[in-house]
Amino acid sequence: MTDALAHLDATAQADLVRTGEATPLELVDAAIGRVERTNPAINAVIHERFEQARAEAAGDLPDGPLRGVPIVVKDLDGSLAGEPVHLGNRLLKELGHRVGESNFLFEKLQAAGVVVIGKTNTPEFGLLPTTEPDAYGPTHNPWSLDHSAGGSSGGSAAAVATGMVPVGHAGDGGGSIRIPAAHCGLYGLKPSRGRVSLGPEEGEAWSGLVVRHAVTRSVRDSAAVLDVIAGPMPGDPYTAPPPARPFAAEVGADPGRLRIGLCTTAPNDLAAVDPVCVAAAEDAARLLESLGHTVEIAKPAAFDQSGLLEAFSVVLSASVSHEIEQLERIAGRPITPDDVEALTWFQHEMGRVITAAQYLDAITFAQAWSRAVCGWWQTGFDLLLTPVCAEPPPLLGDVHATPDDPYRALGRGVPFGAFTAAFNITGQPAVSVPLFWNDAGLPIGVQLVADQYREDVLLRISAQLEQARPWADRVPPTFA
Repeated sequence: MTDALAHLDATAQADLVRTGEATPLELVDAAIGRVERTNPAINAVIHERFEQARAEAAGDLPDGPLRGVPIVVKDLDGSLAGEPVHLGNRLLKELGHRVGESNFLFEKLQAAGVVVIGKTNTPEFGLLPTTEPDAYGPTHNPWSLDHSAGGSSGGSAAAVATGMVPVGHAGDGGGSIRIPAAHCGLYGLKPSRGRVSLGPEEGEAWSGLVVRHAVTRSVRDSAAVLDVIAGPMPGDPYTAPPPARPFAAEVGADPGRLRIGLCTTAPNDLAAVDPVCVAAAEDAARLLESLGHTVEIAKPAAFDQSGLLEAFSVVLSASVSHEIEQLERIAGRPITPDDVEALTWFQHEMGRVITAAQYLDAITFAQAWSRAVCGWWQTGFDLLLTPVCAEPPPLLGDVHATPDDPYRALGRGVPFGAFTAAFNITGQPAVSVPLFWNDAGLPIGVQLVADQYREDVLLRISAQLEQARPWADRVPPTFA
């Protein structure tokens, strides 16, 4: 059974426990074995939690919908009680920083019965669309070890893609769920703003750009996890309206005949789009048409408006400067350029000279732009179809900053977030669906974006695509 478990999604593994065909400890032991065999080549799991996981699996686990399912959680986007939180930063690693309290998301996951077997690699502070921190080294793409697994949830994505675990916790502030899902051939749903509480540590992160969820191999697993973690918690500054029914009920439901806009040019021409990424989106359009949907070349007019990148950069830089101040409180001393990577320090330098008025100008622009974009869905369109990224997965080392040229990584990273970051600004739900591979065997994800708070539409259409062109049996060369 051990090798077969690598191919089972979380729903199937939970069913084995529910029917008595496997115990939680058997699932966890098998997952730990897969990590031990596979992780040395991938560098996805950076904090092992094996003995705690075995003890939890052998104990009195909650009888939740995911009882016994082994998962990994990202070493960013939330705290797990007693475990390291290093955020890809070498100073926090040197300090051995740990936390005493879990966030609401992890509490909900554990109440559902999951067992966390480890924490995964992430770029420093989640700033890049690749996972190559100085503190822990690069995470390798299991489809080609010389390529990036994406970021910032690259460690979680690589762990799921290799079959180490069926679910990896992830967060998305500019594409950090969708980009690694696209690079690793996974399903990656970014929920609506306010769908998942960020408390009690935060009310919002990056001024509302960040949302949290998971990367999975199946649509049903994504829906199942979202059902577990969604919903308001005390003190949340805002929350998404509740769904009409459980998200799991949307998987397999008839999506109806949808009107879909196809856009293969990046907003405001932020980046040139590689022909293979265009081909992936056009291929998805043909598949959708074969399923009875209407696809036409269309996009929100606001995509041609300038100022989006500048507003995003103001919010990001201000947020990084705030994170540096938090790092100072942990360290008990001023932070210097030697404590963080070149790009992080560059962002901090930019952030600390931003005035309050400039920050509020950026927020005001983002909100006005969001109203203009979201208005497009009121004109009769149900979905927008785009590439996830403007380029295929890059080689490791390609998206990198140096002390002499810290800006290089920012510029080089733009093509990978050009299509995704827009919907962190609007707060709309968006998903990366694995439907296309290039001639080199690398996954090229396509993005579908729904109206505000309409994860139900995304889950219905995603399940229809999954049935029409199954991807679960397609595994990378490096697989557990």
